Amino acid sequence: MTHTAPSAPPPFGRALCAMITPFTEAGELDLPGAQLLAARLVSEGCDGLVLSGTTGESPTTTDAEKSALITAVREAVGDRVPLVSGVGTFDTRHTVELARQAEKAGADGVLVVSPYYSRPPQDALEAHFREVADASGLPLVLYDIPGRTGTRIEPETMIRLAEHPRIVAVKDCSYDFLGVQKVLGRTELAYYAGCDEHILALYAVGGAGYVSTVANVVPARLRAILDAFEAGDTPVSARLQQRATPLIELLMAAGLPGTVTVKALLNSLGLPGGSVRAPLRPAGRDTVDGLRAAYEEFIAV
Repeated sequence: MTHTAPSAPPPFGRALCAMITPFTEAGELDLPGAQLLAARLVSEGCDGLVLSGTTGESPTTTDAEKSALITAVREAVGDRVPLVSGVGTFDTRHTVELARQAEKAGADGVLVVSPYYSRPPQDALEAHFREVADASGLPLVLYDIPGRTGTRIEPETMIRLAEHPRIVAVKDCSYDFLGVQKVLGRTELAYYAGCDEHILALYAVGGAGYVSTVANVVPARLRAILDAFEAGDTPVSARLQQRATPLIELLMAAGLPGTVTVKALLNSLGLPGGSVRAPLRPAGRDTVDGLRAAYEEFIAV
């Protein structure tokens, strides 16, 4: 028995990677590395790529670098998968400019995080997202990650924003499963799990898929969780999610940002990663050894 498919296909595919932004040893943007990594991710099962998000170190890349990254990755993957570019900042005017820039560079959608630090109230937050959605012709993904921004996009705000024709999806890092299901039940928003431990749980209640940091290193293994569920084999899907848990925990919940741990593991595997930009600092040797051991154990199963 197969599970009922969503009424409409997800706007950007189901298995998306929140791609790191490779840098050179000198700390410059590594566009050839980004192209190699993007091509690998697509060949190993990613339906779409999210550039310049949290994992992509968007706070420390310039506007010109964000645009160049879209252009380079598009050249590498062609039209095989959609590209979503992070454009969210704490400044509405700047966010509008970045959305228009992403459209010109060839992005298929924009990821817009809640304005951070200033902590706008819900009416101001709603106005911010509407202004950005009106600024370009691109569909918009709301990025709800209150642990980093200090502000939740409340479910009622989500429900109102869903009325906008270009606000089509959510990357959810709210850790509010009840609130998520309220929005799922009352809107057509495509909900993507932004926390890797929620991939199966959110998909099982009607989510669209995931935007995963861990997919930078194990794209095919995470895609298999969704594939098993779609094939009607929930026990297998659950086992695959559980097997991924130790690696997810080390990459995402071990006291270091995912960008740091993922780049450390990619570098150890000889894949494009490179340095991180300050204020982030590279992982130490013990961390790298632990990540590599967890990775080897995971892929050996």
